[in-house]
Amino acid sequence: MAWQSSGKTNAELIANMVRHRLIVSDAVADAMRKVDRAKYVLHKAVAYEDTPQSIGYDATISAPHMHAHALSLLEPYLHEGARVLDVGSGSGYLTAALHHLVGPTGTVFAIEHIPELVEWSVANLRADGLGGALDSGAITVIARDGRLGYSSKAPYDAIHVGAAAPRMPYALVDQLACPGRMIIPVGTHTQTFTQVDKDKDGKVTTKDLFGVMYVPLTDQPTAK
Repeated sequence: MAWQSSGKTNAELIANMVRHRLIVSDAVADAMRKVDRAKYVLHKAVAYEDTPQSIGYDATISAPHMHAHALSLLEPYLHEGARVLDVGSGSGYLTAALHHLVGPTGTVFAIEHIPELVEWSVANLRADGLGGALDSGAITVIARDGRLGYSSKAPYDAIHVGAAAPRMPYALVDQLACPGRMIIPVGTHTQTFTQVDKDKDGKVTTKDLFGVMYVPLTDQPTAK
């Protein structure tokens, strides 16, 4: 029902996703209501359409229903005070939603390899009222290769990866807490949204969820 979930406002978009059961968690719905998607897209006139959009630099912001899926899958690990890694954070939209779910005592580290997107996402977060979270360190946005994660701040209760890795990046798996969960699209021509769980003893299991189509998790594009 994703194609029927677009709205004219952010509140209407979220309400439609709730009605079509693309969002079934009150906490996820509340977090997404607090993040105005228009502040995180280039094309404001279609901000509330349930479709992915280009944000430049060969990057996209995912469709809202995909953000809802990711948040719902990670929600059991997004408790107050949790430590989260958002890889391929793009415009900062999901970083903001993750912050609302882990609260002011939680920490969200957003990794984006394109410096211009890092600068833009910080501006977007400030415009969306999250300047205090940036200043306090509750949200940190970093320009670096997300495939390597951010080991100095590990382990993470939850890791979200917003671009497709050609194969499972075990550097990120290693940075999961025990217990912890990562959601990541894996593959090249055929991609699968994959759930990676690490239990309290460190045992890792993976679960293929459904097919997806994401931009690749890669280096910064070179100038042509």
